Amino acid sequence: MPESPQLWMRTETRPTERRAPLTPHDAEQLVRKGVRITVEESAHRVFPLTDYADAGCATAPAGAWATSAPGSAFVLGLKELPPTPERLRHRHVYFGHAYKGQTQARALLRRFAAGGGTLFDLEYLADEHGRRLAAFGYWAGYAGAALAVLHARGRLAAPLVPLAREELDARLRDSYTVPAGDREPRELRALVIGGHGRSARGAADALATAGVRVTRWDRGDTVRLDRPALLGHDILVNAVLTTRPVPPFLTPADLDPDRERRLTVIADITCDTGSPLHLLPVYDRLTDWEVPVRRLRAGPRPLDVIAIDNLPSLVPAEAARSFSADLLPKLLALGTGTPDPDWSRCRAAFTRAVAGVSRSADRRSRRTGTPMP
Repeated sequence: MPESPQLWMRTETRPTERRAPLTPHDAEQLVRKGVRITVEESAHRVFPLTDYADAGCATAPAGAWATSAPGSAFVLGLKELPPTPERLRHRHVYFGHAYKGQTQARALLRRFAAGGGTLFDLEYLADEHGRRLAAFGYWAGYAGAALAVLHARGRLAAPLVPLAREELDARLRDSYTVPAGDREPRELRALVIGGHGRSARGAADALATAGVRVTRWDRGDTVRLDRPALLGHDILVNAVLTTRPVPPFLTPADLDPDRERRLTVIADITCDTGSPLHLLPVYDRLTDWEVPVRRLRAGPRPLDVIAIDNLPSLVPAEAARSFSADLLPKLLALGTGTPDPDWSRCRAAFTRAVAGVSRSADRRSRRTGTPMP
């Protein structure tokens, strides 16, 4: 009889990351089915550690996975790993952002190769049709569009703080309230690119709550991209997930001061900077909670970008509950000894990525005459 699987939920190193991949409610469902779960302490997770203990989980200090988690455990997280240990020996389940040539991607994959570990990148946990099985897309789109509206209306304050959805919605509705004596603001027009995907749906819902006119483009609209129409909106929300290089939606030349442009705010949900799949190469650095907005063009028609790579953490409880519910059935199938096709595809993506890094290093070694590290 196979040993029951063990999950070890690590703390997130980023202070602004308040979400959890597994809620106490869903952890209790797993424990009842024989899954052993250890949850690390966290000073910023939206759910208190006592709720996990009450659900039947063991607890551990923050960061203990590196030295205390058994080699057979699956280390569950959301965002980036700390820089140590340099050799990763465990099976990690999180969003690695390492298969599209992103910054630090090679270094991360080499850490896994050196330690013999495996990355089950949640971005690649998908069914046979390529549909992601657990994602934060809806809340990423919702939060990104909400920030764009608040900024466009002069109501965005920094640093950002996490909110309940009800409070965020109230701020969106209040942002259109005109103080006594002020001129009626110009009606905002927003373009959401991403069709009817999760992120696009979330963005459209936030914009509707804020009373903003919304246009939605799908794949056909981007193949025949009407750039003047794109520039004719106040807000652009990019919610397109692409796995192959395609022509960018905007280039620096499109922002020439002599070109007619209404666009003032870009909210990029995908944040693929440093990758050949970056669809908005008018910016090259992410923004964050401390400085959520970066100015791209000054002058009488300024243009700003919002590109925060953990947007759903602005509404952490709602985002975590939705994600955990989606992930729950796949966690039940993880490590049971019975092959699961979805996890197998996820692991195959990692194997291909590591092989690509090894081939690249080998070619560089032969070209330069230096030994491979």
